[in-house]
Amino acid sequence: MKHLLKLGDLTPQEITDILNLADQLKYEKAHGFASQPLKGKTLGMIFQKSSTRTRVSFEVGMYELGGYALFLSNRDLQIGRGEPVQDTARVLSRYLDGIMIRTFEQKEVEDLAKYGSIPIINGLTDYAHPCQVLADLMTIREHKKTLKGLKLCFIGDGNNMANSLIVGGIKMGMKVAIACPDNYQPDAEIMKWARENGDFTCTSDVMEAAKGADAIYTDVWASMGQEGEAAERRKAFEGVYQVNDEVMAVANAGCMVMHCLPAHRGEEITDSVFEAHANEIFDEAENRLHAQKAVLVKLMKG
Repeated sequence: MKHLLKLGDLTPQEITDILNLADQLKYEKAHGFASQPLKGKTLGMIFQKSSTRTRVSFEVGMYELGGYALFLSNRDLQIGRGEPVQDTARVLSRYLDGIMIRTFEQKEVEDLAKYGSIPIINGLTDYAHPCQVLADLMTIREHKKTLKGLKLCFIGDGNNMANSLIVGGIKMGMKVAIACPDNYQPDAEIMKWARENGDFTCTSDVMEAAKGADAIYTDVWASMGQEGEAAERRKAFEGVYQVNDEVMAVANAGCMVMHCLPAHRGEEITDSVFEAHANEIFDEAENRLHAQKAVLVKLMKG
């Protein structure tokens, strides 16, 4: 494991190792252990998309591991004014021990890894969100004690979250069901891979996808950068693709509810369902810190 570009690059054992280390780091933090395996290391954080959880969790994570996180926005870098990504990768590799980037195109993340000489972490692209899904898997395993054999249902837009949940779930032995409108399905190649490698379904029928689920996941209907499509997307999703009491009634008893946040209550999830499962949702948010610390240690300890 040299980088974290997308979950498809990792083996099930590599994912398990990250989750195990995340559990250990969470335990150590709770019990006041102060090991600092990244003392003296510096992480550059490139943000072409803004964030609450990604920035704070990576910055705090590096601090707790003994390192330093450097925030770099488009306004801080020449990449925002046209410098080729390969040149940025080569320059930053001379200064930093690792880069986390949150951007639009997956190719930009892949090119940083291709031309740089330090670990690259995908903090989010329009294609994938591997850090979030590692935290999601960690949270499900915390609550359910296992992943293998559980049914994970995602309701909503077949976006980067859906893409990464499919891959992460299938690799960890879960059944994965996606409910979305026909014109908003996940990446076709990812769905083809999932059907060939696990128990996977994609349907427009929310109740079919949610039936027998052990964890139900949702996300906003219009992701960052899709604000111009918000009205059109509302027409496609409203009144159907929502996690509500009726959907929860067909899931398994004790079904978890998950959301990567921020949530638009009353749209993709009702306020009552969100509040009933708030502990799970905010455990999930907290676990971004611990899962990403595990990734940082795996990639940057040296």
